[in-house]
Amino acid sequence: KEVLLHGDAVKLTPIEFKITELLMVNAGRVFSIRDIYERVWNEPAYNAENIVAVHIRKIREKIETDPKNPRYLKVVWGIGYKIEK
Repeated sequence: KEVLLHGDAVKLTPIEFKITELLMVNAGRVFSIRDIYERVWNEPAYNAENIVAVHIRKIREKIETDPKNPRYLKVVWGIGYKIEK
């Protein structure tokens, strides 16, 4: 399993890969923090906001040219996250 960006492999941790895979397989679909946490960690989400946000930030740092203005991994304010094609 690997993620390629412009033909180059991106090194992701197993959790980062699971989050990226979830969002990419469902491109355009918005997932709440709770949904992401429960699908990736396979356990109920309690205080998951910071955990998911940190992983999203790390993924952005690896796949985005400008992580502060992401092209792919987008936040939908008040709802969650999605990946755009």
